[in-house]
Amino acid sequence: MDHTAETRTAAERASTQAPDVSQARLLSVLDTAVDGIIVIDELGRILVYNRACERLFGYTAEEMIGRNVKAIMPRRYADAHDDYLSSYRHTGVARIIGIGREVEGQHKDGAVFPLDLSVGEAQTPDGRQFIGILRDARPRAEYEQRVAELQTELLHMARVSAMDEMGSAIAHELNQPLTAAILYLQAASRRFKSISAEPDEMVLEVVGKAMREAERAASIIQRMRGFIEKREPKRKRCTVSGLLDESLELALVGSKGRRIEVVRSIDADVPEIEVDPIQIEQILVNLIRNAAEVLVDREEQRIEISAGLYEDRVRLSVADTGPGIPAEAVPDLFKAFSSNKRSGLGLGLAISRSIAQNHGGDLSVDPGGGGRGACFRLDLPVGTGDDDATDDNRPETP
Repeated sequence: MDHTAETRTAAERASTQAPDVSQARLLSVLDTAVDGIIVIDELGRILVYNRACERLFGYTAEEMIGRNVKAIMPRRYADAHDDYLSSYRHTGVARIIGIGREVEGQHKDGAVFPLDLSVGEAQTPDGRQFIGILRDARPRAEYEQRVAELQTELLHMARVSAMDEMGSAIAHELNQPLTAAILYLQAASRRFKSISAEPDEMVLEVVGKAMREAERAASIIQRMRGFIEKREPKRKRCTVSGLLDESLELALVGSKGRRIEVVRSIDADVPEIEVDPIQIEQILVNLIRNAAEVLVDREEQRIEISAGLYEDRVRLSVADTGPGIPAEAVPDLFKAFSSNKRSGLGLGLAISRSIAQNHGGDLSVDPGGGGRGACFRLDLPVGTGDDDATDDNRPETP
């Protein structure tokens, strides 16, 4: 037997199979690569286009092989690309070969998106070829944007935290001169009545109005102080009407010049609820103020507040005549830092829902739209506290 011939045949057979095996391995690497890989020739024609590129750009390999790579570039890149290749062929001066940079790609549907691109060069029997490695930069860009937003919000929170520390002291300091003003007005009224058998009614009326306004200002400061003080929840039985009275007065401070119509409706069978009044007022104030904000520049400015029994709970609803909430904003509405407002932390609704759930209830929304405004629904369990619990939610005036 001619072993030499047999060996030569096996070697020849291996040599003919080796390129096929190598090519299969190369194709396997290309198809499993996470990043997009494109190989082009000196004229910009695509020779290799892997599956990651198909996902990135929406074109299949069959659609792209042989086409100019400009097909996946926005116009501002595409117009200069052929000139760049021509200049490199003649001068040998490279701009991006051997380095990485951020560029833009264009999807089949026309969408333009950021890409991290690195380019290498290879000399082959078929001429010079360029290998591009592409990675979708959108996740990184979104992450960097989110980090920047969070840094801004953290700075804002630092300022809010500083104000929180100052708030109680400021309220205390303001309370003292208001208390003094009320006492002076009371003394002036008594003195004026004692020295005159027929005191001027107009003067007494003016002094009385001034005293009532000072007492009202002191009451508002006391309630604002209760909002910002850190304390454990204190639940007691409260009437819904009492909670709404307190909340409306606080929520509409600063809105007297506006023509907002507030319509209240409380069903006769609504029972008392056992809650921390300060915390529930915090929810209602937030909902009412949000409703008032969306009504700015609206033809019809009306807030409808209703309360009634819903299954085994008391439901308080705050609806407005605004434009409603966009569908894309609803999923993130109760998430922290998701506000679209120019000011604010986007924490109000997140905290409000947390308070409601800690009370055994919930806060939900009907986003409205199509000519209807949004409606927020606060569900709370019916009160089961002691019969001697009081409903005095109002802080004492000094």
